[in-house]
Amino acid sequence: MQDFDLNSLRLVQALAQTGSFTAAADKLGCSKTRISLQVRQLEQQLGVALFHRTTRQVRLTSEGQQLMQAVMPHFQALLQGLADLQQGQQTLRGRLVVSAPEDFAVQLLVPVVASFQAKHPALRLELRSSDQVRDLVKEGIDVAIRVGWLTDSSAVAKRLGRFQQWLLATPRYLAEHGTPTHPAQLATHACIAFTLLKDAQLWRFQQGASMVEQIIDSRLLAGSTRTLTALLLAHQGIGMLTDYAAQPLIESGQLVRLLADWQLPDGGVYAVYPPGSLRPAKVRQFIAELETVWQAQAR
Repeated sequence: MQDFDLNSLRLVQALAQTGSFTAAADKLGCSKTRISLQVRQLEQQLGVALFHRTTRQVRLTSEGQQLMQAVMPHFQALLQGLADLQQGQQTLRGRLVVSAPEDFAVQLLVPVVASFQAKHPALRLELRSSDQVRDLVKEGIDVAIRVGWLTDSSAVAKRLGRFQQWLLATPRYLAEHGTPTHPAQLATHACIAFTLLKDAQLWRFQQGASMVEQIIDSRLLAGSTRTLTALLLAHQGIGMLTDYAAQPLIESGQLVRLLADWQLPDGGVYAVYPPGSLRPAKVRQFIAELETVWQAQAR
């Protein structure tokens, strides 16, 4: 049996993910020539072509796909085991880039970031907050916290928990326009749509076996949680926020929860990782701490 250079598998993986020798070289910090030579050598050892090569694109052959599916999980497990042994003896250091939606970052993530950085002072932690979905590989993000519903079935993700959506308005708005007692009554109210939802103007309510789908003719639409919250607090209508974003506003008397006996669709809180990459100790430990905090608050 031939001796195989396992480092070639890392090159194959990067080439498969990026689709070009230039991008793979940039990702790994090595030359295109090295990648080409080592991949070619592995193909010669295996006796099969792993990639279709054109001047514009590099893509896996069926044999290359078989290699990725059958061998790569074991290779990743080997790397993870070695990293665990090595990093278990090391201080967390370097740079950790975390992305999260604005309201989640402000209300839940900032305390975790502060605590984690205090425990690991050699670590440089960057928190990027945005409601927009970011390209993890392109933007160099180590882990993204995404709230809602994952639309990419190929995403490498771990679910940390769930949240509820609550319907809300200010006391002043309700005093001026009345309080709805059934979803159908929302048709006569000013409702604020959140454009990042797939069906921003179709609100689904459930009460036991009863299901109501209410079409909302919104004259106001918001593209971020911060904007939606500001519009609600400006008495502009009725809108939806996550339970964790709404709770402090309800407790302070600024907002009132509506139709509490009707349930809007729940959503998930996910940690999403770059595809196919090894999970460094700094990422795994940060997510473990966030998960612990989230579960404690959910009790």
